[in-house]
Amino acid sequence: MSPELQIVVTFAVFLLLLLTCGMAVPFAIAVPAVLYLLMQGGLPALNSLGLVSWGSMNSFVLTCVPLFMLMAEILRVSGLSNRIYGGLARLVARLPGGLLQTKIAGCAVFASAGGTLGILLPPSFGMIVYGTFTETSVPKLFMAGVVPGLIMTLMFMSYIGVHATIWPGVAPREAGLRSVRDLAAALLDVLPFAVLIAGTLGGIYLGLVTTTEGATIGCILAFILGATFGDLKPAGAIEAMRSTVKFSGNILFIIFTAYVFSYAISFAGVGEKVTAFIVGLDLSRLEFFLALFILYTVLGCLIESLGMIVITVPLIFPVLQNYGIDPILFGVVLVLFVELGQISPPIGINLFVIQSIWDGKLSEVILGTIPFHLTMFVVLALVILWPDLALWLPHHMSR
Repeated sequence: MSPELQIVVTFAVFLLLLLTCGMAVPFAIAVPAVLYLLMQGGLPALNSLGLVSWGSMNSFVLTCVPLFMLMAEILRVSGLSNRIYGGLARLVARLPGGLLQTKIAGCAVFASAGGTLGILLPPSFGMIVYGTFTETSVPKLFMAGVVPGLIMTLMFMSYIGVHATIWPGVAPREAGLRSVRDLAAALLDVLPFAVLIAGTLGGIYLGLVTTTEGATIGCILAFILGATFGDLKPAGAIEAMRSTVKFSGNILFIIFTAYVFSYAISFAGVGEKVTAFIVGLDLSRLEFFLALFILYTVLGCLIESLGMIVITVPLIFPVLQNYGIDPILFGVVLVLFVELGQISPPIGINLFVIQSIWDGKLSEVILGTIPFHLTMFVVLALVILWPDLALWLPHHMSR
């Protein structure tokens, strides 16, 4: 059996057996990779895993993952996130859709935990992982996601507004701001977040700090704001650190196993053959994007977002140059593909997650997500047809 066929068979086992049996994503990535290395070179083929493991974690950029997570956890345990959310709720309460509008605005604001919007708006963990694997500037990836993310936010809110206007019973309007004092109080609740964003992302955009330095500033500001405007106590800080360690360990372990997977691919020389195969298909740029959408739709039935990124990027990234696709633009397109795949009817993985925490039927979940799915398609099309929507901010950064 040729090396190429061996790796296809081995990773078919990964896709069809391990994940469908419920094995955790990092182990499902690592097991077939190690198995393939043993099939190809025996025990000596594992000699380089030490260097691979060191190389996967020896990254200055990756240190921002636990820092951004700690920042978000400090906001949570201090009660500051609830205060910010409450301020947002009062500011958008009079819009058609009421509470639903607050949910969308909240997801955009708390991007690190904001679902579909969170993987697009900074600080996006998906962008950090993609940038680490491809050596693409993470600050520029962050900025590339801002305009498409804001467009998507406005389109989501517009749809909810129109829907709630036509069918008011879906989301009744709530009592909004009654006076200038109420407005001032709502803005004061949102003020800590404005300070946090200005201190974290402002420095990154102006080129004054790196991503990791910006995340460090964000953590310091979160501690200060949590103690000043929130209810941060030592016990809460310890809880935030524990949650950060668990979350960061999960992400970094996925990255480590993905590097092992990438090493297995390079060991067989499959990457070059995949590149040659795709180029040989003579696909147009649009057909290439369509093929990727089909791929991520299938993967979205089995794997969560970071898993999809770490598995596919080592294979797909070398092909981009042949189609003249900017790596920063592809970072935005990639995260849109990933999220579309996870909510694609009828078996996108996130559809089952939503159904598991709700009493309704899966068919109702699918119907409810279709308008948002179509909206994301529109944003994706805009980004592909007008790349400057994503590239204008990165190209105007200070560095």
